[in-house]
Amino acid sequence: MLFGLAVHREGWSLRLAAQDPPAVEESAPAKPEDKGEEKLAAPVKVEVEPIAEDRQIERRLLRILTATEWFTEPDVRVDEGVVFLAGMARREEHKNWASELAQKTQDVVAVVNRMSVQASPLWDLRPAWREAEDLGRNLIRSVPLMLLALGLILLTWLLAGISHRLARFTFDSKLRSPLLAEVAARGITLLVFVIGLYVSLRISGLTQIAATLLGGTGLIGLIIGIAFRDIAENFLASVLISVQRPFSLGDLIEVGANMGFVQSVTMRGTLMMTLEGNHLQIPNSIVYKSIIRNLTSNPNVRLQIDIGIGYDDSISNVQQVILKVLQEHEAVLDNPEPMVLADTFGTSSVNLRCYAWIDTSKHSGLRVRSSLLRLIKQAIQDEGVSIPDGAREVIFPREIPIRILDPQPAVAHETKAATMLYDGSSTASAKPIVAPTANSDDERREAATEAEAGLVSEAEEIKEQARNARKPEGGENILATEVETPDDEGVDEKKQ
Repeated sequence: MLFGLAVHREGWSLRLAAQDPPAVEESAPAKPEDKGEEKLAAPVKVEVEPIAEDRQIERRLLRILTATEWFTEPDVRVDEGVVFLAGMARREEHKNWASELAQKTQDVVAVVNRMSVQASPLWDLRPAWREAEDLGRNLIRSVPLMLLALGLILLTWLLAGISHRLARFTFDSKLRSPLLAEVAARGITLLVFVIGLYVSLRISGLTQIAATLLGGTGLIGLIIGIAFRDIAENFLASVLISVQRPFSLGDLIEVGANMGFVQSVTMRGTLMMTLEGNHLQIPNSIVYKSIIRNLTSNPNVRLQIDIGIGYDDSISNVQQVILKVLQEHEAVLDNPEPMVLADTFGTSSVNLRCYAWIDTSKHSGLRVRSSLLRLIKQAIQDEGVSIPDGAREVIFPREIPIRILDPQPAVAHETKAATMLYDGSSTASAKPIVAPTANSDDERREAATEAEAGLVSEAEEIKEQARNARKPEGGENILATEVETPDDEGVDEKKQ
């Protein structure tokens, strides 16, 4: 069969060109710039002289393999159209490329590749160097795009700044809260900047980075929201407090079990000074979610005083006595008018409840209450009204002897005889007595005594202490820009 193929090859008659024989339309690739990324695709066809002798094929293939510099000591032998390749290839891809090259050479029947592949050293750093070279070339090629992107980002920054100033100017005239205006302006600024940055990256050809930016923005927002949940909650509560204004600076408020005068409201919490002169800082999230009792929004406060009188005393007379004390007191308002009501029947007394309204912006509730208690007690004692103690019942398991002594002159009422019970028990009860008044003229009838330190509200004292005290926390006071315009209409002053 090989003899027949040889005869057939010798009988081929092809027209020769007048010029140099077109033996070679070689597509052996030129030496690439990047040796680490050579394209190993074999040429589609390698043409030789019309009548390709084995020696011609050998020489042609050997020259191509040598030109690539991929092989060490390459050797090509052709016998009856069968190509035998020998030598050492640098990589497996080079060996396969040589096989494909020989297979596509004219008049090649088969290819036997006996090449060996050069073993890579254990500490071969050439791949790392090739990667570094690739990064360097890519960086140099991307410099113009990076400069374009940088210019567009600077333009975006300028546009974001202009949008912030315009938004702040607009919101300052429409929103009462400076904090809410700043948050809204920054939100618009951030939106403008993100859109501008995305457009800049797309125009610069950095589409992958732009897509990553959009995807990463939402992810980063989610991570920040989870990691700083408490801080975000305080921030939102600060915005809501700034908008709704449940209290103002200097207001006396009660948050849960805490009471004090509001000193400042920062992004973190509300700073108060208690009536004891201590700084108290409560996170805004707790303030906003708690029940807030504002004791300053309406300066008029109603005081309540309970007094018990004896059953033998006239309720109406005692009411008039107490009402006169309330009406004549300088801290009690005429409107709403004070009241003295019979409340309950106690074990040994009829309990009266007194109501009086005072202006806490001028007077202290604690001091006025102390003054009223003192003056009411003095007035009803001057009228001979008893203030009974609670009744007591003593039960003795066995009878005991009792000797009755002569009554003392200071006792205002006679002592009732004790009744002995022959069943082993005895009871003793006595009508409440009035303590000796000594000399009523000695009692001071001033509205406020030296011990009560006047009736003035302690709000000014607390404010003075707050001004002299060191603030435990810095930060911008989001309520500092408010203008206090107290409305005194409808608040009746004490008649002079």
